[in-house]
Amino acid sequence: MLLFPAIDLMGGQVVRLRQGKAEEKTVYPAPPLAYARRWREEGGDWLHIVDLDAAFTGVQANLEIVRGITKALMVPVQLGGGMRSSAAIRSAIEAGVARVVIGTKAAESLSFVSDMVEEFGADKIAVGIDAKDGFVSVKGWTEVSEMDALDLARRAEDCGVGTIIYTDIATDGMMSGPNFRGLERMLGAIRCQLIASGGVSSLADIQRLEQNPRIHGAIIGKALYDNAIRLHDVVNNRDRLL
Repeated sequence: MLLFPAIDLMGGQVVRLRQGKAEEKTVYPAPPLAYARRWREEGGDWLHIVDLDAAFTGVQANLEIVRGITKALMVPVQLGGGMRSSAAIRSAIEAGVARVVIGTKAAESLSFVSDMVEEFGADKIAVGIDAKDGFVSVKGWTEVSEMDALDLARRAEDCGVGTIIYTDIATDGMMSGPNFRGLERMLGAIRCQLIASGGVSSLADIQRLEQNPRIHGAIIGKALYDNAIRLHDVVNNRDRLL
């Protein structure tokens, strides 16, 4: 299982939002590149970066920071937030991003997802499904739609998407553990790669996720910044198991 340390950007700073709420924001002091370098050095396989400004407004605001990270570090970057047009996706890829995450736009238009897979390739496109009580949340988690999360996942896979990122909003930033039941339901609905996001709070959570060989990766956020999880401990534990 791959490890995806998370870097959420807002106003050029690294932040964490509690359950996606902008008014419940924690700002971390170091520059984004410093955190990117730290997570890479400690054993992160990818970096999962979210432009929260773009997620809320649809306008990319932190792309130059992302470009600086991809230039400085030999690590694949997955970028989400504001991926609502071909131009936005192209700009991200030109900035060195290995894969973009389409969220709100996927819920609005699966034909857009199909077009982007055709234009950029399945390996460049992931669909991010952020769920609250089983329904898809959009526009930076400010709106909950009437679309069933499992149905969206199935339909996105039918569009050719190779990776689904599933986030349970209720667990995100809460340090309460992932929604394992929700992950099992999602795995039962799709055949493509699934990346788990939200609630990872301990080495035990990661070990439990790793027991399911169908989980492709795990995104880890607040637990890293609060030192509840140390990536090198995860990597060392993985090495002992191999």
